[in-house]
Amino acid sequence: MSDTPAATPRARVRVPLRFGDGYAADAELVTFHGLTDGQEHLALVLGDPGPVPLVRLHSECLTGDVFGSARCDCGPQLREAVERIAVRGGVLLYLRQEGRGIGLYNKLDAYALQDQGLDTYAANAALGLPEDARDYTAAAQMLGALGVTELDLLSNNPDKAAQLRALGISVRDRVPTGVFTTPHNVRYLRAKVLQTEHTLPLAELGEVGA
Repeated sequence: MSDTPAATPRARVRVPLRFGDGYAADAELVTFHGLTDGQEHLALVLGDPGPVPLVRLHSECLTGDVFGSARCDCGPQLREAVERIAVRGGVLLYLRQEGRGIGLYNKLDAYALQDQGLDTYAANAALGLPEDARDYTAAAQMLGALGVTELDLLSNNPDKAAQLRALGISVRDRVPTGVFTTPHNVRYLRAKVLQTEHTLPLAELGEVGA
C-alpha cells in the first residue's frame, strides 16, 4: 500500500444500530492504532464484506448526521450507506473531517456567508480556507488494517477514488449514492457538481434557488 505507514486494529466491538425511520443493522465497530493524523476515525463493518467490499468514506457532519440539518445531504447519505453496505457487505469509514476538513466552527462561519449569497466553495475561500481540506491517508491505513486492498466505492466524489488509488487501494468501481434534495440544499448540491465534478444528475437538482 504505497509508502503509507501501516495502522493496526485497536479494538472491535459489536453495536446494534438503530435509525429514526426504524431501520436497524448490526455493525462491528473497529478503532485503530497508528493513524497518521491522530484522529479517532472509526470503521463500521457491515454484513459479509467478501473479497471486494462496498466501501463508503463518510466525513463527519454533526449538523446533518446528528441534528438532521436540511442544508446538506450528509444525514440521508449516511443512512443510505449503512443499509446498502449491510446488504452487499462492506465497510463504512466514519472520518472525523467535519466541514470537508475545516472544522465545525469554520463550517458554521461558512454557512453564514452562504446566507449572504456565496456558494459553499466561495464561502470557504472568503474565509481563507481550502475548498476541500480532506486527506484520505488515514482511510487508506484503516482499509489496509482491515485487509481491504480492492473495493467498490460508494461515492459521487471523484477525488475520494483518486486519493485512494494514489495511496495504493484498488478502486474497481465508483457506485453513485442517491440524490437527497431539500429546498435548503439544492444550491449546495449543484455547487458540488459544478465545482468539484460530483456525479449528481443536474436535471434532478433543478435551477439554483428553485
